[in-house]
Amino acid sequence: MAITIKKANEIDLLRTSNLIVAQALEKAKKIAKAGVSLLEIDQTIEEHILSSGARPAFKGLYGFPNSACISVNAVAIHGIPTEYKLQDGDIVGIDVGVEKDGWYGDSAITIGIGKIAIEDQKLIAASEQVLLEAISSLQEGMHFKELSLLLGDLIGEYGFVPLLDYCGHGIGRKPHEEPQIPNYLLHGKAKSGEKIKNGMVFCIEPMICQKSGKPVVLKDGWSVVSEDGLNTSHHEHTVAIIGGKAEILSKE
Repeated sequence: MAITIKKANEIDLLRTSNLIVAQALEKAKKIAKAGVSLLEIDQTIEEHILSSGARPAFKGLYGFPNSACISVNAVAIHGIPTEYKLQDGDIVGIDVGVEKDGWYGDSAITIGIGKIAIEDQKLIAASEQVLLEAISSLQEGMHFKELSLLLGDLIGEYGFVPLLDYCGHGIGRKPHEEPQIPNYLLHGKAKSGEKIKNGMVFCIEPMICQKSGKPVVLKDGWSVVSEDGLNTSHHEHTVAIIGGKAEILSKE
């Protein structure tokens, strides 16, 4: 499947969807405190999306039951919101998708609740900095495999490892489009394969683990952890290539 090139007006529509995502994440950050349940956070996110004239893109996607993926501590991605109430020292990943007027937005953050361990502070900072550093390095003509190699190298420089078998992705009229963007060079040479072009829109999402990147899916069929059982962190932005460089769409 070819990687689609979006027109300027289409990128504007994607910008609108992603703004709603960014606003929902900000609302979630404000209420995510000790004693608040994951379902309360999910409800806050859903209410904001609906009040913005949009639809929670994750709800029902591939059978997912809620509006947001909320992943606590060792869960890296795809956590299902439950009645669990956050506690001081937890770290929580919040991943939000939106569809408005047929166009999709997607972004994720990981935050600490109260006073968190120093190692968890480093972990969260690493996934965020890897994301931002990779975005700042993006330019037209770069191979997607070069981006994957860069992401893997950056994660290693921070002393962590990427979660295997999960990746970033294109986005547009579907929540997941080509290309797939692993957080490590999967195979072949970096300077091979598809190149990044103006008008491409895609999600970059470093998912980082502490010792092992081997994923394990829990009994709920969704939650993904590392086999090492240690805490993980995940950040994500939707970016558009405009004028040869990357613009973050999923921010206020």
